[in-house]
Amino acid sequence: PVPMRSFDLSAFLPYQLAVAAARVSKQFSDRYRAEFGLSIPEWRVLAHPAGGDAVSVREIHARVDMDKSKVSRAAARLESAGLIEKRESAVDRRLLDMRLTAAGHELIGRIMPIADDFQSDLEARLGQDAAPFRRALLRLLEAK
Repeated sequence: PVPMRSFDLSAFLPYQLAVAAARVSKQFSDRYRAEFGLSIPEWRVLAHPAGGDAVSVREIHARVDMDKSKVSRAAARLESAGLIEKRESAVDRRLLDMRLTAAGHELIGRIMPIADDFQSDLEARLGQDAAPFRRALLRLLEAK
């Protein structure tokens, strides 16, 4: 038998990335959840059409690697709250595109300064490592 080598999960890069992502996401959600009552999936769904483009559940699922069911439930809650509206996709009639309503745009306008402050705080914590970290992260995100 091959001798089993010891394995330090805490030093395993995929594990570190997953834990760091979860912690950063939770820290950010702590800043907007109390005031706006949004869950992490709701924030992610709301943020995608904030640039003005309509997006489908399928596109959000592909971009953020979140279960389609979570995206769908978050979108349904946002639609019920009057923050997004769904329309048949002009490109694929089987899909529904989501767009922000006026109330959704107003809410995003209130959340974006919090997001900008959070990003600035995170970059300050990274200090001089912020730019190289972002470049490395982009390489990981671009890899298929």
